[in-house]
Amino acid sequence: MESTRLIKSFVWLTGALGLALGSLAGGDRAIAADPAHVQQLIDTGVCVQCDLAGADLQGIHAIGADLRGADLSGANLNDANLEGADLTGANLNRATLKRVMLTDSVLAAVDLRFSNLTEAKLYHADLEGALVHNMILTQAETFGTQIAAY
Repeated sequence: MESTRLIKSFVWLTGALGLALGSLAGGDRAIAADPAHVQQLIDTGVCVQCDLAGADLQGIHAIGADLRGADLSGANLNDANLEGADLTGANLNRATLKRVMLTDSVLAAVDLRFSNLTEAKLYHADLEGALVHNMILTQAETFGTQIAAY
């Protein structure tokens, strides 16, 4: 009887420890975008200060979208078209932006740390004051875009 309780306690403790360590490491994060904000972006192209963290926005056409101050951390923006979008002050930490189009986009003061912009197209994009540490730019095309580490 006592050994059964000990085993159950051990199993519970190791499970709780595993969840805690997974959360610290970024695994199985409980990030969930606000569905109303996702729909607002799709319907209007305007989503200032929206909670889009972890959203699956793959392939979205958000040309000229207003995403100032939006939380897009961990979001999937692969193959998205964000030409002319204003993302000033947005959080794109750990977002995936593979093959994204960012022509004439404003990314001033954006958090792009640990984001993946593999094969992205950044033509005349404004990244003034953007946080770019550990950003992945493998095979990305940049033209008329200055990227400085802040």
